[in-house]
Amino acid sequence: MATPPRRPTDPMAAAEAAFKPAKKPLAPLREPSSAPNVRELVSIRIDRAVLDHFQEDGPGWQDRINDALRRVVAAKD
Repeated sequence: MATPPRRPTDPMAAAEAAFKPAKKPLAPLREPSSAPNVRELVSIRIDRAVLDHFQEDGPGWQDRINDALRRVVAAKD
């Protein structure tokens, strides 16, 4: 009894076997929060001079950066 070849001999079958069907795009890993004004933990790179400026008044420097960025966003509207 003859065993069939392991590789297809038909070029069309070989092409079909070489390419997998396209996968559906994955859902986003995380949906944006629906609650307004919820703070999120992020990591950004800031110039040392900018960081020194906001840290010179002591604790609360992250809130001051957030307030400054919020003013910039509000000014664009």
